[in-house]
Amino acid sequence: MEHKHAHESHDHTGYGHDAHKHAGAAREDVTAHAAHGHEDHHHAGAHAGHGVDHSGHEAMFRRRFWVSLALTIPVLLFSPMIQTWFGFSMPEFSGSQLIGPFFAIIIFLYGGVPFLQMAVPEIRNRRPGMMVLISLAITVAFLYSLFAVFVDPMGGFFWEMATLIDIMLLGHWLEMRSVRQASGALNELAKLLPDMAERILPDGEIEQVRVAALREGDLVLVRPGASIPADGDVIEGHSSVNESMLTGESRPVEKEPGARVIAGTLNGAGSLRVRVTATGDQTALAGIMWLVEQAQQSKSNAQILADRAAGWLFYIALAVAALTAIGWTLATSFNLAVVERVVTVLVIACPHALGLAIPLVVAISTSLGAKNGILVRDRLALETARRIDTVIFDKTGTLTEGRFGLAGLETVTGWSEETALALAAGVEGDSEHPIAQGIRRAAEERKLTPEAVTGFEAIKGRGIRAVHDGRTVYAGGPQLLDMLDARLPDSLARFRDDASRKGQAVVYLVVENEPVAAFTVADIVRPESRHAVDRLHAMGIEVAMLTGDARPVAEAVAAELGIDTVMAEVLPEHKEQKVAELQRQGKRVAMVGDGVNDAPALVRADVGIAIGSGTDVAIESAGIILVQSNPLDVVKVFELSRATYRKMIENLLWATAYNVLALPLAAGVLAPFGILLSPAVGALFMSLSTIIVAINAQFLRRVELGGMRPATIA
Repeated sequence: MEHKHAHESHDHTGYGHDAHKHAGAAREDVTAHAAHGHEDHHHAGAHAGHGVDHSGHEAMFRRRFWVSLALTIPVLLFSPMIQTWFGFSMPEFSGSQLIGPFFAIIIFLYGGVPFLQMAVPEIRNRRPGMMVLISLAITVAFLYSLFAVFVDPMGGFFWEMATLIDIMLLGHWLEMRSVRQASGALNELAKLLPDMAERILPDGEIEQVRVAALREGDLVLVRPGASIPADGDVIEGHSSVNESMLTGESRPVEKEPGARVIAGTLNGAGSLRVRVTATGDQTALAGIMWLVEQAQQSKSNAQILADRAAGWLFYIALAVAALTAIGWTLATSFNLAVVERVVTVLVIACPHALGLAIPLVVAISTSLGAKNGILVRDRLALETARRIDTVIFDKTGTLTEGRFGLAGLETVTGWSEETALALAAGVEGDSEHPIAQGIRRAAEERKLTPEAVTGFEAIKGRGIRAVHDGRTVYAGGPQLLDMLDARLPDSLARFRDDASRKGQAVVYLVVENEPVAAFTVADIVRPESRHAVDRLHAMGIEVAMLTGDARPVAEAVAAELGIDTVMAEVLPEHKEQKVAELQRQGKRVAMVGDGVNDAPALVRADVGIAIGSGTDVAIESAGIILVQSNPLDVVKVFELSRATYRKMIENLLWATAYNVLALPLAAGVLAPFGILLSPAVGALFMSLSTIIVAINAQFLRRVELGGMRPATIA
C-alpha cells in the first residue's frame, strides 16, 4: 500500500541545508526595522489617504484641455489672420466677427485662469518661473486682442492665446498623469493591513477592535485566511503564513509558538494567537512605508532646468520689453506702434515650445518604453539612468526564477538517472520542503512516475526511511550517512565536493545502506541573466548582486553569470544600507529587485527598477518596472534613458535659444534694415517653434532598443 504522510512531520533538518537557514532569520529580522525610528510617521493604516491627490489635478487639466481645444476650433476658423494665411473664408453674418473673441474669452477664463492662479505663489515668493511667464503671455495676448477688436480687427491674435493655453493644458495634463502614476506605493502598502483585529481579553473573551487601537502586549486571534494586524510572536497555534508581499517568496512560512509574524502578511489554514510586539509606526511594514514615501518627492532634472529657463526668460522678456518701449518712444514718440512692438516682444517670449519640450518627450518615451516591456513611473529615474555606473541585482526572483530545480544528479554504476529520480520522488512524497519539491518537479518534467513506497518514517535530524519492493530506502543529508555509517563511492564523493564549493545542499538516496544516487537542488538561474550581465559590462557598467542567501550560494551564481561584486547574507532592512555604501563611494547606483524587502533599496538607489513579476509594493516603489521580468530589459532602460535625455536637451536648447534670438528681432533691432516683426508674425514664428519641438520629439519613436524594433502591444 502506498504510504501517505503529512508534510508537517517531514523533518529535513538532516539534509544539511545550511544555505537555507538565512531565510527564516531574514524574514524574522525584518521586524527589526521597527527600530528605524519614524516618530513623525503617521500610522500605517492612514496611508491610504496620505499625500496629495494628484488624480484630481490630472482630471482637471484633462477636462480643461479637451474643452478648450474644442472651443479653439471656431476661434481659428473665424480668425481673419488665419483665413488670410490659408486662403479660405467663413460665412459672414451679423455678429460673425465676434465669434472668435467670444470663444477666446471663454478659453481664457476657463483654460487660462488656472495658470494665473498657479502664478500667484511664484510672484509671492519672488521667484518667477513657467507659470508667471505663461500668465504674462496669455494675459498680454488676451488684452491686446481685445484692444485690436475695436482698433484693428486684423491685428488681434486670439488664436495665438487659445493655442498657447491648449498646449500648456496638455503639458500639465501629461505631467499630472505622470505624478499620479507615481503615487500608488503607499496605497498598495496600506492595503496589506486589515482594518479590524480580534483582541483576546484576560477572561478569554474576544472583542473586535480597530487595528489602530492595538497596543504592545495585546493578545490577538488570527483566524485562517486573515491578515495579521501587527508584528508579534506566536503564543499558540500552528499555521503557514504567506509572506510573499514582504519577501517576494511564494512559499508559505511555517509558524509555531515562538515564531515571529509580520503585520500585513496572510495567515494560512491554521489559527494563531499572537502577542503584539509592535503596532502602527513601529511595525516592519510602517518602516518600509516610511522609506518608500521618500520616492514620492521626485522631479525631473530637465523640468527643473526648464523652470529655471522660464524664470530667466521672464526677466529677459521684461527687460527687452522695457528697453523696446523706451527706445521706440524716444525714436518715434509713444503711439500704437510702440504698444504693438512691446506686445510682439512679450508674445515672442511666451513659452509655447518650452512648456511642451519636456512633457511631450516624456509621453513619447513612456510609450516607447511600454512597447518594449518597460513602464516608466518616475521621469527622474529615467533621466538618471543614463548616468548609472553600477547596477545591483537582487538574486532570488530577479536573476533567478525564485523556485528550486534539480541542479545536479549523480548515480553509481547500475543505476540510471531515471530510476533513481523516480524512486526519490516516491520517497519524498508530498513534502513541501524546497528540495523535495525540486526533486518531484524534476521527475514531472522528465515524465517519470514516482515509485510507490510503504512504511514511511521520518527520522528526526536525519531524513526519511521507507520501503520499496521489500528493500529499505533512505533519503537524507550527511547526517543520514553518519547514522548508517555508509561510505560514499568515489563518483558520489566527487559530486558532493563540487556541490559544496557551489554552496549547494546534497541529498543522498540510500538503498539497503548503500548510497546509489546524489541530488543537488538550487534556485534556477534565468537564461537571460548572463546575457544581461555581458551587455551591461559592454556599456561600461559594473554589476553587483545583493542577496540574503548564504555566501557560497551567492558566489556560485555570481561566478556563473560573471558578476563583479557579491553582497551576501544581507538582512532585508540592511539592503538599503548596502546601496547607500556604494553611493558614498561616488557610484551612481541602479537597484533591480522584486520583493517588498527590496522597496527601501529601490527607493534609496539613484534608479529603482522592479521586476514585473514581483510584489505590487516593489513595483509601486520603483521608478521603472520591467513588465516581462526579463533582466535584459535593464539594458533597454539605459538605452531609452540616453535617447530620451538627448531629445529633452535638444528641445530645451531649441526652445530657449529660439526665444533669446527672436526677442531682439521682436524688439526691432533690424528695423534700420527694413525688417520689422509684427505681433502676428511673432505669434506665427512662436507656433512654428512649437511645431519644430514636437517634430523633434517624434523622432524618439524611431529609436531601436536592444537592437530591435519595438514590438507592438496588442
